[in-house]
Amino acid sequence: MNGDTLFSIGDLARRTGLTVKTVRFYSDAGIVPPTDRTPSGYRLYGTSAVARLDLVRTLRELGLDLATIRRVVDREVPLPEVAAAHAEALDVQIRVLRLRRAVLTAVAQRGSTPEELDLMHKLAKLSAAERGRLIDDFLGTVFDGLRTHPAFAAVVRSMTPELPDDPDPEQVTAWVELAELFQDEGFRATMRQMAGQLADDRTPESASAVPRVLAETVRAQVTPALAAGIDPASPLAEPVVTAISAHYARILDRPDDIDLRGLLADRLHSMDDPRRDQYLRLLAVINGWPAPESLAPALQWSVEALHARLPRERRAPDVHRTR
Repeated sequence: MNGDTLFSIGDLARRTGLTVKTVRFYSDAGIVPPTDRTPSGYRLYGTSAVARLDLVRTLRELGLDLATIRRVVDREVPLPEVAAAHAEALDVQIRVLRLRRAVLTAVAQRGSTPEELDLMHKLAKLSAAERGRLIDDFLGTVFDGLRTHPAFAAVVRSMTPELPDDPDPEQVTAWVELAELFQDEGFRATMRQMAGQLADDRTPESASAVPRVLAETVRAQVTPALAAGIDPASPLAEPVVTAISAHYARILDRPDDIDLRGLLADRLHSMDDPRRDQYLRLLAVINGWPAPESLAPALQWSVEALHARLPRERRAPDVHRTR
């Protein structure tokens, strides 16, 4: 054979660190064919078989199937192409394993029941496309009919959870809780109502100005009063109530009177849903955003301040002072 060194299966096994059985298997599969045979019929291999077996072993350790390996070593497909495809497949496997680890860690920390574990696993292992459909269904219900509103795109972006490829246990738990909220019909109805109010709650200011929604006005006006410990029923609260009412009067384009303040109290009371704060808190955890400041204290203060200035018959019966 032109002076080439020839090896028996045993020699090849010793040089590559593989077992004789493994070398014979690859030979029988046609991946490492013999170069020649002895007069007795025993297989002999050239020096190239050593390099070929090393490549085969490496590709097998990386998880490639034998059919693909044979095509690579026979140069039917470029190795870089195969490597890139396999690396992508490994990335998927790694993400799945990381997600499983996060789920199990979350279960261990929460002390979940078997039923909760099953739910967490099912929701956490959803593909990005499946999660997207679940999110789109929820947001589509919430913002139905509001797609033409100027603020639609920005608001939807601000409410869209994006679970990372390598979530930590806290993010997995938050995603499961959020997915459960998505399927809460009562919460969907509440958020749909809030979205409609958000669309209506912008003042008709000039196009060059950035209109402030009602909730933002409440937060800006009431936060200093809360920090100062001002009682909502005290005279010191009057300028804050006047500012909020005046803003709402501009939204509705009507006088700031008793009727308007009654409507405003009802509106702010309906906005004070703890599930809204829960949604925003979970969203921040999933997206890695800073924890949001709850709007509930400002809403409750505002409702109490408005009710203190309304006739008793105009007050909502289920609103009580909580301070």
